[in-house]
Amino acid sequence: MKPTIVIAAANGFIGRSLIDFFKERYRIIALVRKPQTSTEDVKYRVWDGKNVGSWSIDLDGALAVINLAGKSVNCRYNEENKAEIYASRLESTAALGEAIRLCADKPKVWINAASATIYAHSIDRPNTEENGVIGTGFSVDVCQQWEACFNEYKRPETRQIVLRTAIVLGKKGGVMVPFKRLVKFGFGGRMGDGNQQFSWIHEHDLCRAIAFFIDNEQTSGVYNLSAPVPVTNHHFLRVLRNKMRHPFGISQPKWLLEFGAWLIGTETELILKSRYVLPARLQQAGFSFTFPTIEKCLENLVK
Repeated sequence: MKPTIVIAAANGFIGRSLIDFFKERYRIIALVRKPQTSTEDVKYRVWDGKNVGSWSIDLDGALAVINLAGKSVNCRYNEENKAEIYASRLESTAALGEAIRLCADKPKVWINAASATIYAHSIDRPNTEENGVIGTGFSVDVCQQWEACFNEYKRPETRQIVLRTAIVLGKKGGVMVPFKRLVKFGFGGRMGDGNQQFSWIHEHDLCRAIAFFIDNEQTSGVYNLSAPVPVTNHHFLRVLRNKMRHPFGISQPKWLLEFGAWLIGTETELILKSRYVLPARLQQAGFSFTFPTIEKCLENLVK
């Protein structure tokens, strides 16, 4: 019988990528908010992301639990949305931690999503797990509380891994959809001054990294999940225009981005914060990237 892995919030962009990547190797239990029809490869279980429920039985004896739950930060940071952003991360993490505590045969590894936005805005100083500078503000506080909640549930039988994930680039979701749309309509120029660092990871390398963590029992703790060659916003968009064969892109100054963000109900932090992150611990552990450069990444995603 195949080993079991449990994926919480499995119906999102990253969750679907993980299911496609793992379904031939593992028996997958997918925790989702709304009922879905199970298949031969994936058993869907409904949970509320808050409380231990009947789904918890599937954690007993599981090889791995992967938690991706959290309300999207692609929204306005009003008080209601802020409260939901906190709650969706803390409550789901706490529910999984309690379910694992109650297991007779505890999962071998618990991998919890986090974010590279925990680091401070940085133009010229890269952040590794060892020397990274933690930032300030709402988004950083969310990340710190999220990781603290996860670490409250340390169990000797279960390895725990925090994924400080950079921006994930993939074919069927995430930020590539709006970025490609901007380029298509001629607005794929630099955003702000374009010098902000853009740390990223291809969805395939994200899946491979999670498989690496499951397979390698010596891995534990905090890992930056990002490609080894971050680029500036200006460079990223220039390469994307080139791959999409659009010779020009209108630049978007900060004031225009702020107006546009208000118009579509999001925040400029998502594109103007300089995320300069390196995957030091992941590479030291022996992981190699299939898509280490943005040129190779976008060549794959755009074709």
